[in-house]
Amino acid sequence: MVKAVKKTSLSEILRFRQLFLHEANMQFVFNKCHDYGWADEYACWLGKTIIGYGAVWGQDRREDRDAIFEFYLINTYRELAPLYFPLFIRATAATHIEWQTNDPLLHPLAINYVPDAVTEAILFEDHRSTDLPDTGLTCNRLPQEAGDRSDEWKFELLHEGLIVATGGVLFNYNFPYGDLYMEVPEAHRRKGYGSYLIQEIKRQVYLHGRVPAARCNPDNTASRKTLEKAGFRTCGERKKGLLTISGKAENVS
Repeated sequence: MVKAVKKTSLSEILRFRQLFLHEANMQFVFNKCHDYGWADEYACWLGKTIIGYGAVWGQDRREDRDAIFEFYLINTYRELAPLYFPLFIRATAATHIEWQTNDPLLHPLAINYVPDAVTEAILFEDHRSTDLPDTGLTCNRLPQEAGDRSDEWKFELLHEGLIVATGGVLFNYNFPYGDLYMEVPEAHRRKGYGSYLIQEIKRQVYLHGRVPAARCNPDNTASRKTLEKAGFRTCGERKKGLLTISGKAENVS
């Protein structure tokens, strides 16, 4: 049967996206690209049947579509991935791939096409509960104000009435994940404030029926240690690189 990769709509491949997210079982940092209209979707056809999909977005500009970030074939046809992926590359004319190393299908494909990938972020998953002492600390969730994002919670950490750390969580990724972040001013670092704040935000995220996740810059050793102290562990990396081959913007069969 004829194999083809053709541009399609999100609604046409949404059922396969749900399978992808279920199978991957991870926070997918590119998920919002579909929701915000930043991506183009492509269907993988085998004869007259769609067996999977891929997606591209703009690595630097929202209006571009030069970077592959998602690729999935249903399990029944998974062995055809090495055949469909080059077709997908040529159909999209993509020049780069951005991916997570904990993506079970795209990662092994990407490393064959991007020999000089760079790590843009370290990805973390929650691993254990912690019971760090408060030592006189108070963690407050800030009330929503006019102009605030509806998918974000903000927190502050106080010590003797002074703000010693701030942070929050974003719920704009795939359910059930929440993406945690924090910031500790230089004068208050190396005192355990960041880890305690992350611990308390984690607690609130779970009470909300969500699962905490996090990221940090690969060179930010302090943030990495802070997240690990609060119970997170490394689960992957976000990588990016130039494709060794590129194709024409056309449907390929």
